[in-house]
Order: sequence, then structure tokens, then C-alpha cells
Amino acid sequence: MKKSYNTIGSIGFAFMLTLVCGNLKAQTKTVTGTVTVNDQPLSGVSVSQEGSDQTAVTNTQGSYQLQITGENNVLIFRHPEYTEQRISANNQSVINLTLDPKVKGIEEVVINAGYYKVKDKERTGSIAKISAKDIENQPVTNVLASAQGRMAGVNISQNGGTPGGGYQIEIRGRNSLRTRSNSEFDGNQPLYVVDGVVLGSEVRTVYAGSSLPNGSINPLNSINPNDIESFEILKDADATAIYGSRGANGVVLVTTKKGKAGKVSLSFTSNYGLSSAISNLSMMNTEQYLGMRRQAFANSNISTYPANAYDINGTWDQNRSTDWPEKLIGNTSTFSDIRGSVSGGNEQTGFIISLGHTEQTTPFGRGFRYVTNSLNNSISHRSKDKKLEINVSNIFSLLKNNVINTDVTAQAFLLAPNAPELYLPDGSINWANGMFTNPVAAFNGSYTNDSKQLITNLTASYEVLKNIRLKLNGGINYQNFEEWSLQPNTIYSPTTSLGLSSATSKASKSSQNRFSLVVEPQLTWDFQRNHHKINIIVGGTLQQDSFERGSMTGTGFESNVFIRNIAAAKTKTFGDQLETEYKYTAVFGRVNYQYDGKYIVNLTGRRDGSSRFGPNNRFANFGAIGAAWLFSKETLFKNIDWLSFAKLRGSYGVTGSDNIGDYQYLDTYTVSTLIYNGTAALIPSRLFNPDYSWENTYKLETALEASFFKNRFNLTASWYRNRSSNQLVGYQLPAVTGFTSVLANMPAEVENTGWEFELSADPFKDQALRWDTSFNISFPKNRLVAFPGLEGSTYSNTYIVGQPITIVKLYNLEGIDPNSGKYIFTDYNGDGKISAPDDTRAIENLGVRYFGGWNNRLTYKNFEFSFLFQFVKQKNRNFNSTMPSPGLMSNLPVDVLNVWSPQNADGLYMPYQSTVNPLHAQFQNSTASVSDASFIRLKNVQLGYQIPVENTFFRNARIYIQGQNLLTVTKYFGYDPEFPSMSFLPPMKTYSMGVQLTF
Repeated sequence: MKKSYNTIGSIGFAFMLTLVCGNLKAQTKTVTGTVTVNDQPLSGVSVSQEGSDQTAVTNTQGSYQLQITGENNVLIFRHPEYTEQRISANNQSVINLTLDPKVKGIEEVVINAGYYKVKDKERTGSIAKISAKDIENQPVTNVLASAQGRMAGVNISQNGGTPGGGYQIEIRGRNSLRTRSNSEFDGNQPLYVVDGVVLGSEVRTVYAGSSLPNGSINPLNSINPNDIESFEILKDADATAIYGSRGANGVVLVTTKKGKAGKVSLSFTSNYGLSSAISNLSMMNTEQYLGMRRQAFANSNISTYPANAYDINGTWDQNRSTDWPEKLIGNTSTFSDIRGSVSGGNEQTGFIISLGHTEQTTPFGRGFRYVTNSLNNSISHRSKDKKLEINVSNIFSLLKNNVINTDVTAQAFLLAPNAPELYLPDGSINWANGMFTNPVAAFNGSYTNDSKQLITNLTASYEVLKNIRLKLNGGINYQNFEEWSLQPNTIYSPTTSLGLSSATSKASKSSQNRFSLVVEPQLTWDFQRNHHKINIIVGGTLQQDSFERGSMTGTGFESNVFIRNIAAAKTKTFGDQLETEYKYTAVFGRVNYQYDGKYIVNLTGRRDGSSRFGPNNRFANFGAIGAAWLFSKETLFKNIDWLSFAKLRGSYGVTGSDNIGDYQYLDTYTVSTLIYNGTAALIPSRLFNPDYSWENTYKLETALEASFFKNRFNLTASWYRNRSSNQLVGYQLPAVTGFTSVLANMPAEVENTGWEFELSADPFKDQALRWDTSFNISFPKNRLVAFPGLEGSTYSNTYIVGQPITIVKLYNLEGIDPNSGKYIFTDYNGDGKISAPDDTRAIENLGVRYFGGWNNRLTYKNFEFSFLFQFVKQKNRNFNSTMPSPGLMSNLPVDVLNVWSPQNADGLYMPYQSTVNPLHAQFQNSTASVSDASFIRLKNVQLGYQIPVENTFFRNARIYIQGQNLLTVTKYFGYDPEFPSMSFLPPMKTYSMGVQLTF
């Protein structure tokens, strides 16, 4: 009987199982289809069933196949660049659809804020952003060049046209009195963060002072612009306070590209360009130049020209005329960039590997070139339950720069137009029996640097409890930097003692090693109930940097063949071998509260500790509060059809700066070059000050953001005020102490205020022709609010309370005395003589009045055309500040023909003299040396064509032509107004063409 029951039970169980399986089979079906855009297949679209983990991804033909089960047959089609669509399958087994490009209004844009991401509409702080579309494929080696003119409140200028140099970046003005000109450490540098890893500030070279402007190298040179996904700059207190003592001057965030869901794809990009130096000066031709020289000797009552006046006494051909700037720096240089990448993944895992190679030559020729190689990779994984997320990225770069040891730009402009040929018929350098300094001899010397850098980042997070996530961010930054300065005897004329033999050749070498380790554990909690939404982040930072530097110089070699082997030098000099260590620790937190999606409050705080300060003031607190009101969601505004979005926001807080170098608070000593009884002496170089502390910057901002007509028109208006106090400056001491000053905190206060406006519009975004346009303009103001004891300090000749810190004090040039033909300068103290500092009371502000840019992108079918205008209103030093005394054996701009005479009473320059004019030095430091340096520049133009690739193995193919720095409208009296130096190569104008292929 029992057996019968078992048999009946087995049969019943099998029957029930059959019914269940049959029912499941009946509810499981396969859906296929194709996804297109503009009648072209679209790959990388994820197709999933709502409520299910099953996902399919469209292939290169746009096709997909997905199994769905159950009664909920809603399919979700997602792609990062197109609008999400939800389709009910019902009884359909084939679903084809077309996706529309995503219109990213302010509601959709996600901003990287460093330790967190935030939707643009919910942002309470001021963050400027540009994307990969604005950065990629430009003929530049640093992303900062791509960002010029695109970001409100961010003024970027390139330090000349020499490849591999630095950039000046000011984020809402200068906060610190410590600048490159008066301090070893520039206190106005921003914080650079790449994929969560903090980079150091600009590399301080030892020997590049005459090769690269300011001898500086920007840290972002090691990041290939084509590898960058987004570039953000944090500006106000709400955005920067979470970085505490490192955010006083703004934070630069770089996010590199990551792998995306989709079939494995191979991308290849190639770009080739030709460049030439920009010059705004027109120099005298031979006739004009010799006229100046003859008049100079006549004014000096000299009728017989001296033997060394080769240009005019008949030694040199007076019918010869050479455009030396064109000859020496007018050569065409080349730019080439090749990048290949492999990427792919699915909904859980994505990866990308990219390899880039860039070469840029100089207009000097002679094989000088800047070469960069980069290898980037990233892999990210997210578990199916979305609890675990891991991302690992690596950036490895090799940079090698080989440039002329001493820039010949100034020589090119000043060399007499009838000077002899540079080379003899046999190809050797023409020294003309010592009659002139041949500029091409400088090509025999060189400055080289090699940089190897590895940036590694690991970010891992796990949802330990519902809405509670534990995160760990860690990274290392290693850089090895080596530089050589070679000065063989062949850079000098053989008629001098230095040029006789290799016994006077000189080689210098310096090496730097930097290793930085950072670990940042974090805990986040998200809470949402009814109208309330809270996000809390707490975390900490542990950072340790070690830095090593050493230098050596060798002089005198048996042959220049051995010049790179300093051991072969007859005389060897060793510089300081330095080892420094920097430790930094912090705890930070953020609380973000939202009510009903309309009212937002954001609180951030950080407590920092830095080894750069003495034991009495090693820790400090920083924080900020930000708030936003999305008033377009109020009932009063909801029914206004033309208003898409509107928000008022504001913030206030304090950030700090410890960018002062290591061990500045300690007694330090240097080794004397003098030897006593065979022993090298120690010389005290700095006094102990255990009390100096952080510079503080208090930031206040308010802003209005609005979008109109379904996000077709967007407006942002911001006002800010930053006040920086507790300035670290040199406190004056009596000379009897053995020191003129000691580094200390002074109650000096610097204020930066300003307005920023951003406008963007999409007038034709729904038409066949699409036009995206944006405009930004910033009006910064700077002033020194207070400086107790200024008159008795070493800064009394530099600053004035109530004036900008960018001022210069000059002699006031009133004109030329018609009786004597001499310059007239204002005698402010009435003592009958002109001298500094009593009579340098004329004030000129070299700061920027306003700056901005106008960007446009037009697309029509497969064509795309874009252009960017950059503009700056400013004053700066001009050519008069460094110009030789008119009448000497140096060519000058045609403007100097405007010399005073009884017939030309309005002439600017004194009558020419054959010897140095004793008043010329005062003229160089007078109001004549400052003029308008404003400019409007056609910064970038690009025309691209999307090649149809249907029925081919290409996913995407595009060709383009591009121009950089094509046109500059300016009245500036100098080489170029962007970087007003008269000693270095001006920026380059570039034409390039390229191709992008994706397989």
C-alpha cells in the first residue's frame, strides 16, 4: 500500500512539474531587433527587461537578441549619448526602433566634484566643465591649451611657444602675495587631481631658465589630451572646501576615459600639423635701420664711423637685407599625434587600453623636438547586485624634450638686417672674424629633460548595508625627472677665450625623484523618505610625499665627445643633494540635504594637518556651507512654459594653502663654496619660526542659473568675493641679526571680486542643421585690502593698499623737452633729480580687466564645423621695457622711427645716440613700457566629415582639418600679447589634419 502511495505521489509531482515548466516555457520568449540612428546601425545600446538582470548589447550592425520572461514585458533601451526608451513587447518578437540624440539640459549633466558626483541641477557650488568633445584631436600637448577661452572665471595663458613648457592658470584671480617673481614657491598654484590622485605643482627645473619661460613645466603635460573624458575646475568655497588646505586657489580635476559596455572595439586617431611662430612686430628693413644708425652718429657729432661699426662703415654689405625673425624662428615646425585604443565590456565589466605617441618640433630646426609617449589602461567592474564596484586605472608616460639651450628669439629680432650670412660655403658657422655674435652658434648647445611618470589609482566601494557604502580610494604618483644643460665651446666665437677649445665646455645635470602615496577611506550614506533626501560622506586622507634632488656640473673636457660624461670633466662641482619628505593627513565630511527636490543645503568640513608648518600650528580647520533653491519647481513658476529650469545658489566658507615648500619653518644652512683649512663652512640661510601657519582664503558667492524654451537657451550669472589673509611673506628684520627677513604670517589681506556670465543656446537643435553656441565673460577685480607695516617692509616698493597686487610702479614719462631733446619724467618729490623709489609713483595695473570666449559648433548631415574665439582685455609690459637704446647696433621695430624732432613734436623716442642713452634705463621703467595688451584670437577652427560606413567593417570613420591660433587682433607692441616676454619664442600658429577610425 505504501508503495502505491509513493507511485501516485511521484506521478503527481511529475505532472505538476510538467505544468510549471510548460507554463514557464510559455512565458519565456526571445525578442530580436535592430537599433538605428539616422538610418545608421547603433552599437553599444544595452537592452534589458525591466525588473530582470538579463541584458543584451547591440553589435556593430545594431542588432540584439534578448530572452524575456514573466508578464512584465517592458524593454529598456539605454545608450549614454541617446535618449532612453521604454517599449512594451506585448506579443512582439521583433522590435526595431530609432533612438534620438540625448538633449542634455542642466537636469541631465553630471558633474565631477572630486569626492562625489552631483547632477548639475542639484549643484550648490561653482564648477566649470568641458568634455572630451571640446578637448580631443586638437594639435596641443596639454589639456590647458584646449580649455583656454572656454571656462568662466578661469584665465589660462601659455608660457610661450616652446614645446613642453608651463602654463599660467588663475582661478578667480591671485590670492597670495608669493609669486614666481618674489618667492621660490608660487602661492597661486591650483591643486591638480587626476583620477583621484593628487599631482604635484609645476616642476621646478634647475637649468631650463634660458630655454623654457620661467623654467617651469606643467604637471598636466604628462596626460595625453585625447585620453581625457572630462575636465572640471572647482572654484568657490562649496566646491573646494572639501579639499581643505589645498583648495585655496581652486582645484583642477581630470577624469580619463573608461571602458563602456559594448562589443570590443579598436579606435585609431592620427593627426599631423604644421606650425609657425606668431609675431606682432614689424622690424626695420636695411634702409630704415641704416638711416637710424647714421642719424645716431650725426647726433653724437661723429662723422667718421668707428672700426667696430661694421654695419655702417662699409664692412658689411649695405645693400644686403635679411628678415632675421623669418630666418631664425620663421621655420615651419611639425606636430604629429598617433593614438590607438582598445575598449569594450558588458554591463558588469568595462576596460580600455590606449597607447599614444606625440612629436612636436621647433622652428629652430637642428633636430630639437618634444616627444611624449603614453600608455593608459583602466578596468572597472560592478557586480550584478550592484553592491561591489572596483576601478583600477594606470597612466604611464615618457616625456623627452630637447630644445635650444638659450632661446635665440631676442637675437633674431635685434640682429642688424645687413649682418653677414650665418654659414660659410663649406657649411661651417660664419663668425666674420669676430665681427658679430652668430645666433646659430646657440644651436650647438642644448637643454634636454626626460620625465617618466606613473599614476595609479584604485577605487573600490561596497554596499555593506542598504544605502550605506564603504569606499576606498588609493593612488600612487611616481615621477623621475632628469635634465641636462650642454654648453660646448662651439657656442662661442673662436676669437674669444671661451671658444678656443673644449677645455671651456660645460655640462650640467640634475635629477629629481618624487614619490607620492595617498589613501582615502570613505563612508557614504544615502537616505530618502517622502520629500526628504540626505547624502552623507565622511572620510580621511593620508598622504606621504618623498622628494630627492641632486645636481652636478662638469667644466673642461679633452673633447666634446665626452661632454655627457661629467666624470671626464677637469673640474666638477656638486650641488646640494636634497631629500625632503611631506606628510599630510585630514578628516573630512559632507552633508547634503534636499527637501522636495527644491531646497538644497550642502555642508562640508575638513581638518588638515601638514608637516610644512611648525609644531605650534600644524593643524587647521576648513569648511563651507552652500545652498540652492530650485524656484522653477515652485507652483508659481510651474505653469510658465518658456521657463525650463531656474535656480538660485550661494556659498560661503574658508579654504587654505600650504603650498610653501618643505621645512621652511626650520633653521636651515647651506654649504659655502669657500674652504677654510680644508673644511667647507656652513652658512645659515633661514631662521626658525615655529608659529607661522596656513594662508586662509574666505570665499563668498551667489549665482543665478536658468534655462528657457526647453533648454534651448541657458544662462548663468555669478558674483564672488574671495579674501585671503594670514599672508606668508618675508617679515623685515634689522640687518644686525644677519638676516633681512624671516618668513612669517602677516595680517595682509588680498581681495578678489568679480562677475561671471555664461550663455549657451541651441537655436536649431531639432532641425537638419544644428547650431550649438556658448559665450562666457568674466570681470575680475583684485586689490590689496590691508597690509599693516607695509611702508617699512621690503614690499613697500611693490604694493599699495587699495590697489591690485598686479600693479607696477614706474616713472611717469611726460614727453620730450623741446629745448634739450631729452625725456621728461615727473619729479614727484621735487628734489630736482629723477631716482627710484622717490619718483617711481606712476601706477599701472598689469592685471586682466575682463576675459572670455565664444564657442560655436554647427552640424549638417555628415559635416561638422566649429570655431572658438578667445578674448582678453588687459595691460602689460611692451617691447619698450627691454628694448636696447635706439641708435645702437641693434635692429628695432618700425615704431621706433617715431623719434622726436622739431618737425615731429609728438615723437615718442629721444633722438638716436650712438652710445647708450643715460636716460634709456628710466625710459624702460616708465609709463612708456606699459601699454594695451588686449587681444581677440581665433583660437580654434575645425571642419570634420563623418564618412558613411554602412556595409563596411568600420563602426565609425571621420576626417577633419583644424587650425589653432589662426588669427590675432591686437594693438600690442610686442611679439604676442598672451605671454608678453621678449626673450622667448611666442605661441605657435598651427594647421593640422587628421582621421579617426573605429573598428
